[in-house]
Amino acid sequence: SPNVIDSSRRRRIARGSGTDPQDVSGLVKQFGMMRDATFDLNDFLEQLQQVKKMGPLEQVMEMIPGFSALRNKLPKERLGADEKALKKTEAIIYSMTALERHSPNVIDSSRRRRIARGSGTTVQDVNQLLNQFRQMQKMMKQLARGGMRGLMSMMR
Repeated sequence: SPNVIDSSRRRRIARGSGTDPQDVSGLVKQFGMMRDATFDLNDFLEQLQQVKKMGPLEQVMEMIPGFSALRNKLPKERLGADEKALKKTEAIIYSMTALERHSPNVIDSSRRRRIARGSGTTVQDVNQLLNQFRQMQKMMKQLARGGMRGLMSMMR
């Protein structure tokens, strides 16, 4: 590992994040989307798939500081339910047309029924996904506008 000199002029060893260069390029791409405020259901699906690639949610929670304690408090059934929810979300998005994924605001009640039938879910599940997506989209726009400061102000 390369040495790094910090602000106190002491030598420190830089630790890699262990990320794959492709993951980094994905993050750069996502930052560009956030800056342009173009975040659609295709991007949302891509993020879900990246989370799934990391392994079971239980394992992912171990990687995030502070979440390992939370993981121990959650019952195993809950973590399994979260895995099922990810699969359900994927099924719903895959049941949408390219236009619907790109512009979710075109999804009216008849389209919601068709998406629910196509994904083997309920209209309520489709509505819940669209609400989650809108929240995520709002958060991305906030992050693009004011960086972490903008996001923190939104969480207050």
